Amino acid sequence: MDLKNGGETRFLQIHELEELRNHAYESSSRYKERVKRFHDKRIREHKDFRVGDLVLLYSSRPGKLRSRWTGPYTFKEEFPYGAVTIENLSGETFKVNGHHLKLYINEPVDPVEEILELHIPHT
Repeated sequence: MDLKNGGETRFLQIHELEELRNHAYESSSRYKERVKRFHDKRIREHKDFRVGDLVLLYSSRPGKLRSRWTGPYTFKEEFPYGAVTIENLSGETFKVNGHHLKLYINEPVDPVEEILELHIPHT
């Protein structure tokens, strides 16, 4: 009698564990879908380029003390899955990943002068 009750208890524990695993899997899948929608929405909002726009290209290996953004380049054409064609100032065109681009803002910058007075400390 004791073995039968123990077997039934173990059977119920195994099924309960399986239900917990299924619940965790479904919860994880829903979370991943939500994160993907949020990520895709944010990418598409900021990456709307038109033909003729000036863009900067991200370089992952710029070297010491150099900017990671090169350019400006002229946006020429968009392909499926995020690939785009850009043209540099000398007229060469090449394809790059559209996620590595950002809009180049070609406006004059007003320099702001800041005067910092240094005082000699008393000894």
